[in-house]
Amino acid sequence: MSRLGIASAASLAALAIAAAGCGSKPPARSASTTVTASAMPLETSMTTAAGTWATVVMGGPAAQHNNFWQVFVRPDGDARWKLVTPPGTADNGGLVLAGGAGEDLITAFRPSQYLHYTPLTQTTDVGHAWSGLNPLDAPLASTPGSLAVQPATGHLLALAASGTVMQGTVGGTRWRSLLTARALAATPAGRSCGVRGLTSVAYTPAGTPLIAGTCSRPGTVGIFASTGHAWQIAGPALPAAVAHRPVAVLRLSTTGKQITAVLAAGTGRHTTLMTARSAGDGTDWALSPPLSTGGGAVAATSLGPGHTVAVLTTGGVGAELARGHWRMLPAVPPATVILAPGAKGTVDALAVHRGTLTVWHLASKQDSWAEEQIISVPIQYGSSG
Repeated sequence: MSRLGIASAASLAALAIAAAGCGSKPPARSASTTVTASAMPLETSMTTAAGTWATVVMGGPAAQHNNFWQVFVRPDGDARWKLVTPPGTADNGGLVLAGGAGEDLITAFRPSQYLHYTPLTQTTDVGHAWSGLNPLDAPLASTPGSLAVQPATGHLLALAASGTVMQGTVGGTRWRSLLTARALAATPAGRSCGVRGLTSVAYTPAGTPLIAGTCSRPGTVGIFASTGHAWQIAGPALPAAVAHRPVAVLRLSTTGKQITAVLAAGTGRHTTLMTARSAGDGTDWALSPPLSTGGGAVAATSLGPGHTVAVLTTGGVGAELARGHWRMLPAVPPATVILAPGAKGTVDALAVHRGTLTVWHLASKQDSWAEEQIISVPIQYGSSG
């Protein structure tokens, strides 16, 4: 079993307890029990056919409304990152990215201050131009998996902060409520999980809606698939070593014909990370080796090319999963907020200091980071106060 080590012993406990609960049995639920969306760190990177996208927060304190979220892209075949933040909409509340077909990418602006709905904007040319879509008339959940696109049709899935899953037609022209977290918790599948909160939405490659969340029942992975008339547990069975622990689904995403889930089993010092992958309908899963966090909190999860996954802890410790095996990364540069896997075993560390993004590059099989790029972002301090 790999370990993130002593340096990472900050507290994934806080995340896992909030997401998965600390009891060994699911709590009794009354009709008035509230189940909503669980918050997860929004900083992330993801890879689509167009390239690798990253969203980070820059600027100053959120309390002074000087926190401004930015979108960067490293186009496919290019080693350099570019600033491509959609203009014209306040983004203090955070950004959520969802990849569509080809070079399509949709960015959702989480509400902040006087904004009570979720604006959506789309690019089809790797961020050179953006066009507005019909908004979601609800606050999107604060999790990087709260928006998904079905590439074949352009239909959308959105997880609202209230725990309601909304399904939208192309461009969000019409939205309808698909399911609430409370209703899911009351189904046979939800009761067998002990649903505590929802974290992600996705489509299978065939277009079946998936919803992921946190389970209080030990060993149950809260991934649910729609059969058209009911919801059923679709997550993988866990190995005996972790089957006695509560499980949180930190990320759920579909790229091409592959579904990827990032799982956290257990709490505190005993938390273990794994990935689960399924090709096709999401019923046949392959699990990665376990990665012990040593108690460190997950600060960011990233989904890279070739189904690679990178995780970063609040203690500044990073690990990458590639070709089915975890590798520990050298101590990340100061102020690193996300890790972005690249081709052939490379990784970029994106570090933020106010309005400056520094990109550090780790070549394959190297043991030190090299400063690769510095991007100065024009921050309009005080413009959102």
